[in-house]
Formats: sequence, C-alpha cells, structure tokens
Amino acid sequence: MSRDSWESDASQTGQLVEQAVGAVIGATDRQVDGALDGSASMLAASAEQWPQVSRALLALTDRSLGRLWENGWRPADLARLVRRDLAAVHLALLVDLVAAETRRYSPTGLDRRWQEQLRELAVEVWWPADDAFLPGFAERHRLDRFALATAALELLRLLGRLPVIAPVGPAPGARKLEHRAMRPTPGEPRMLGRIRALLAKAESTEFPEEAELLTAKAQQLMAQHSIDEALLSADHRGDDTPGALRIGVENPYEGPKAMLLDAVAVANRCRVVWAKEFGFCTVVGFDSDLDAVELLYTSLLVQATTAMNKAGSRTHEDGSSRTKAFRHSFLVSYAARIRERLVAATEKAVRAAAAGRRERADGTDEQLVPDERLLPALAARGEAVDSATGRMFPKLTSQRVRVSDGEGWAAGRAAADRAALHRRGKVTRGRKTHRHTEGG
Repeated sequence: MSRDSWESDASQTGQLVEQAVGAVIGATDRQVDGALDGSASMLAASAEQWPQVSRALLALTDRSLGRLWENGWRPADLARLVRRDLAAVHLALLVDLVAAETRRYSPTGLDRRWQEQLRELAVEVWWPADDAFLPGFAERHRLDRFALATAALELLRLLGRLPVIAPVGPAPGARKLEHRAMRPTPGEPRMLGRIRALLAKAESTEFPEEAELLTAKAQQLMAQHSIDEALLSADHRGDDTPGALRIGVENPYEGPKAMLLDAVAVANRCRVVWAKEFGFCTVVGFDSDLDAVELLYTSLLVQATTAMNKAGSRTHEDGSSRTKAFRHSFLVSYAARIRERLVAATEKAVRAAAAGRRERADGTDEQLVPDERLLPALAARGEAVDSATGRMFPKLTSQRVRVSDGEGWAAGRAAADRAALHRRGKVTRGRKTHRHTEGG
C-alpha cells in the first residue's frame, strides 16, 4: 500500500470514528441503545481495519480529554464519575486513555496534585504502538471487538456530555501556574509524611487514648505549619494566593459526609462547595490548609464509619428497619460535634501562637517573642479565601439538614467526642447545620 493510500485510509477511519462517537454523544436517552449498537458495529466490523480504529480513537480522545482539562476537569474527577456510573472495564479504559493523552506533556507542565492523581490512577502506556492499543486492551480484558467498541463509546458519551466547571488549577501544559497552591513548598513532603503516618496509626490503634495523642500531634503539626505559612505570607505580600482541590464525597450518606468535610475545612480556614451531581466537593484555601483538610477529613471519615458500623443496625417497634435514618442522624451529629471540637482547637492554637507560645515535640511549651502580625495575617488569608470562593462560585446556595433519629444523633455525638482529635471539651446541644452548594 502506498503512503498516499495509507493516509487516505487513515483519514477515512478517523472520520468513521468521529461519526460513531458523535452519533452516540448526540443521541437522546431513548435513542442511545440504538446508537450504541449501530456505532459499535460500524467500528468493529473489520478485523483488518481494527488497528486503524485504535489509532484514530486515541487521537480523538486526546482532543476530547484536552478540552475537558481546559473546561476544569481533572483525572480523578473523571475516574470518580466513571467508577460511579459505569463499570470496571470503563475505568480501566479511561486510565489508559489518560495515560495516552499525558504523553503530550513534560512533567514540568503538570502541577503537583495532577501528578499525584496520575500516580494514584497508576497510568502507564503499556502498548508498543497506538494501532496495537485496542487489540491489546481487548486481549487483556477478554473482550471481543464489538464489546470493546461499545465500552469505548459508552465512556466517550459520558465524558462528551460533561459541562464546564470551575477550575482548581492550571490545565496541563500551561506556561504559568496560576495558583501557588499547586507548587510544592520546601519541606512540605516531609511534613505531610509525618502527619500521614500519625493519622494512620490513630486509625489503626485499638486504644482510644493512644489514638487521641497521635491525632492531637498531627493536628499540632497542621496548625503550626498553617501559622508559619501565614507569617511567611505576611513577609511576602501578594506572593501567596488561595488555590483549590476537589475531594470525592459519594453515597451512601453523601450529605453528612459533605458536612464533615465542611467542618474540617472551616476549622482550617477553607471553604467548601458541594457539587452533589458530580460526587465531589471543591475546597478553597491556601496550600498548607488544603493538605491538612484532605488528610484530616480522610482520617475522621474512617473513624466515623468504623464507629457507625460498630453501633449496628436499628429497627422500629414493628420490626421494620430504621438503620438508614439512624446512620444518617449519626453522621450528621458526628459532623456537628467535630465542627465544635475542631474550631475550639484551632482557636486555642491561634491564641497560643499570638501569645508567643509554641509546643515542642516533647509536649512542653517553648516561649517565643509574640508576633503582632499573626492575627492580621490570618484575617487577611480568610478574606482572600472568601474572595476566591466568590470568584469561582458566584452563585451559591445553603441547605439545612435535619435529623429524624434521636438515638442516631446521640450516638454520633458520643462517637465524635471519642474521636482521636484532642482533649474533650464541654458538650453543647444543637441539631441543625448547613453546607454550601453550587447553585444556578
């Protein structure tokens, strides 16, 4: 076959793939089954043409993913949606498509959190050439051509119908990173590693007192690092600006989970916006605070889930189940109580720092010269986070959450008091809280 003939065939195959994908994306819900059958049959019809379909599909998805990155999406966001709405084979296919698209960028063109997401997804280009991708994927997952073409079209329909969302950092390849929060700071990996290790031990120990000490130490590191960052920012006015990250918040009980995340975020001078339809919350704040929120929320969610499961199931007097209401109330109460404890702990840390006190590793106090810049610096950072949130989400609504199971509320509050955080404080009553959601 001559080069001109090969290029002509490749062009025709590219048009065929675009036509098939376009038909599936544009189909209504009523039409989609027929569109999938027809388009998948068209792509899988010829074994001889299959390698060219493979190359054309990768080229098309490169462009599609590039548009999604420009529209604010990130690899973990797509993986979360695919995991929720499709099947394991679609997720495996997405990971490979992301790996293929990532070849376009140098490592310096990807921010820190983007690279972390790629590592968590374990992206890898395992195929020797692009025309071998679909044949190799089919062999790996034991699929025939029609089944694989159908899965690819289902995935591309989901991705092709996603809207523009607020970005939480620069798209890959951007020449200038817009958020300092996306750049690692000196010593940060070591600090995060210490906090992660402490929280992991707190989650795994069977002794509440030990867990409390471990998590208290982790929180101390978080608070002290945040205060140090605020003072450093005061020395370099304008160099540090808020960034954002997304954290998955999914069923079951996604509402109470979003409230728990909001409780952690507020105590760390961050703001949370919940996008329920996409299964994530956007957290806006400064880099060190964002890392603290992500780590502490993950740890507290593990502790809350463990305590909730230990509380068991519940039934009404007639024998019908009220476990769902009990657990919902449990987690709402847990989040409300954690909010009180975290805010109190943060205020205590700030008061100590403002007075020139700092806790050493052995638990004793170190007396320093009080820094009058601290409180204004923290206030300025709070205002900056509020302004950034307003720019990213100009239309926000608040939702109230009520509980319907009093026993669940009491059990959740008791579990929050036992959570590995800091020494217990005075218990106050309250059953209402709220969270911010993105609204139109």
